[in-house]
Amino acid sequence: MADRVYPSSKPVTNGTAGAPTTAANGAFPATKAQLYGATRPAYRPQAHNRRRHSRSCCCSCCIWITFLLFFIILLVAIAGAIFYVLYRPHRPSFSVTNFKVSYLNLTSSSTLNSKFDLNITAKNPNKKLVYIYNPITVSILSNDIDIGDGTIPSFVQDKKNTTLLKAAITNTGKALDSTSVSTLKTDIKSKNGLPLTIELNTKVKAKVGGLKTPNIGIRVTCDGISATVPTGKTAATASTSNAKCKVDIRIKIWKWTF
Repeated sequence: MADRVYPSSKPVTNGTAGAPTTAANGAFPATKAQLYGATRPAYRPQAHNRRRHSRSCCCSCCIWITFLLFFIILLVAIAGAIFYVLYRPHRPSFSVTNFKVSYLNLTSSSTLNSKFDLNITAKNPNKKLVYIYNPITVSILSNDIDIGDGTIPSFVQDKKNTTLLKAAITNTGKALDSTSVSTLKTDIKSKNGLPLTIELNTKVKAKVGGLKTPNIGIRVTCDGISATVPTGKTAATASTSNAKCKVDIRIKIWKWTF
């Protein structure tokens, strides 16, 4: 009997026997390192964002500063309200008692020589407050032209007190521009007289018992005054019947004055 030939259990492809799968594709099954290593991105540590941190600190500082300022303003307002309720403070009042023009001369070189004698009455209407005045700066104006400057010494004004303030104001060789000279010449010749305004600037402290407030700036403006310029040696008395004095409180915050 002839021997039978049986085909091999492993077929041959393209004339070559199939190689073991493990030899071509590596170890099987795949390890966890092979499964996750191929798809997981490499870890890269991120740098700390310093700019965001500094911005956050800056915002926090601004919030705290704003809160602190608001708190201080609130305390000052409460203290002011308590002070007002307890003492009912009133502003001092001023009135022009007498005002004389000794001379007012304009030279050909646009300079001014002038002399004024001023009496002003200051009243303290408060029953519990004493006013302490710094030196007072006096300015004489005519249509906003400064024609005389002087000072009144510092003084203390007691409760419910009336004080007479006197000032002799003399200017020699005060330079003026041509427009101011022309305006003054026209007003001097006017039948209505030379319009005059008196301006006082000073700082005042209020004293209650042993306590004193900080200096508070005030400006006193007295207008409605007119005068004729004397031609001889006799001083001319200005008309003050229509004079009214206004007292304004001036508060200075850094470089600004209100």
